[in-house]
Order: sequence, then structure tokens, then C-alpha cells
Amino acid sequence: MSVNIQTIKEIRFYLTGELARIYPETEINAIANIIIKTLFKTSKLHGLAFHDKRLTHKQAYQVFSICRELKEGKPLQYILGETCFYNCIIKVNNETLIPRPETEEMVDLIIKENKGFRGTILDAGTGSGCIAIALAVNLPGTKITGIDISEGAVKVARENAVINNATVDFLKADIMNFDIKLFKNIDIIVSNPPYVRESEKKQMASNVIDFEPHIALFVPDSEPLKYYLHILKLADEILVTGGRVYFEINEALGGEMNNLLSEYGYYEIMIIRDLNGRERFIKGIRNGGKHNL
Repeated sequence: MSVNIQTIKEIRFYLTGELARIYPETEINAIANIIIKTLFKTSKLHGLAFHDKRLTHKQAYQVFSICRELKEGKPLQYILGETCFYNCIIKVNNETLIPRPETEEMVDLIIKENKGFRGTILDAGTGSGCIAIALAVNLPGTKITGIDISEGAVKVARENAVINNATVDFLKADIMNFDIKLFKNIDIIVSNPPYVRESEKKQMASNVIDFEPHIALFVPDSEPLKYYLHILKLADEILVTGGRVYFEINEALGGEMNNLLSEYGYYEIMIIRDLNGRERFIKGIRNGGKHNL
């Protein structure tokens, strides 16, 4: 099929015409910026300044192909095979979740609260490795390990570590059936585990339901905190006294998470809202001892 897109400026016109019924104008503009940056390996500002720069036939066809997949509902990050997360390039595929801006907020919180930190960090349920890699890049001198039950996700995470020149160990492991001999004396545990209840599926966008891995998203309504519970049990064995946990959480379950951390003897527990005002993160400090709950 012939695609009549000749310049950067025409990319924007083309995408607006094709996607207006699917995406709001602001999102179309963001999509155009990402496509331009990816095709020309340049910055957004370069694309704005050189909007008359001509496309090759291959580049024009790439725009058409990307647009076609967008109209089918496929997320742009999966189409391009990568995304940007906390200034790191993170490859993604259908084995991994697409990193969210909220998760960047959690990473930012950890970095700001742990300047100069040189201890050990465990990222439980690492997925693409985005959290572990961003922490490794921004907290040099730390020893970071990421674990995930998916062999495919671990493979992607290892590739991302190489791309970003980050020193992280990635291992295939199941936090629900964990060998505690793998770790000891961990200073920080961070996790963004599955926390969307099955009953909340109907509230989610179809492109998330259709394309992103359900194993990394959903939990039964009857056990919405099951992953946090297992991580805290694991922390009883491997997290040092005074060690910290940072969790991304379901906004509807902040109170339950606060109670869970309290039951496990954590103190200075704090629920933190994201930029949209939702209760999205919780942190706490371990006081030591084991808890058979």
C-alpha cells in the first residue's frame, strides 16, 4: 500500500486523521513524538525544529505499519519493542508489563530516600527489570538482584541490564515457593507485584487486557494481598532488622496493606499518594523477629 507521508510534519497530520476516533489529541501528540524520536533516533525538540525533514520510503511505511497496529489496540511500547523508564531504555514484550509512570514515582522515592546507599536490594517480581535497573543506575555501589517466575521476563531483564550498562543479577524464582538460601542480609525489598483484583478487569482498557501478561496483573478477589503476604514472610527470613520495604499497591487496599505491615511488626509505615492523588505506595521499616501469621 502506498503511504503518502513525506515529512515529519505530515506524520502528525496522518496520525491525527487515523487515530482521532481512538485516542485523545494529547495522546496522539505523545504517540507522534515517540514515533518520531524512534524513527530518527533523535529528540522531540529535533523533530519539532526540523518538521520539514523528509522521510525515506521505509520510514513512511514504518509509520503506516505502526498506525495499523495501534488501530488494532496494540500498545505502542509493544509495537516498538521498548519504552523509556526513569531515563533508561527498557525493552518489553508480551512476557513483561509495560512500565507505568506510577512505578517511576516509586523508584524516584527510593532513590531520594537512599542517597549514598551501598547495601543490598531485592526486586521481587522484576518483570522487565525496569525498577532494578533504574535503581542500579542511580544508586551506584548497591548490590541489586531481581527475581521473577517468568523465564521470558528474566531474559528480557538481563538484556535491559546490558543495554543500560547496569550491574544487576536477575534470577528465575517463585516468591510463592522461595528458596531462602538464595539470599541473606537484604537491606531493601521493593516490589510491584500483581495487585489488580479479578473483579476490576472490567474497569481496565482493552489494550491492557488483550496484550499484557495477566500473570503479572491480576489476583483473586479472595486473596488480593497474597503476593505481599509471601514477600513479607520471605522478608522475615532475609531482610535485616531496620531494613525497608517499598511496595506499589492497589489504591483501594491501602488500609489493608497498612494493617498487614503492622501485623508483621513494621514501623514508620507510610502510605504515599501518586501524582494523581491515589494511594499507590506503602513503605515501612522492619523491627526484627519472625511472625507466624
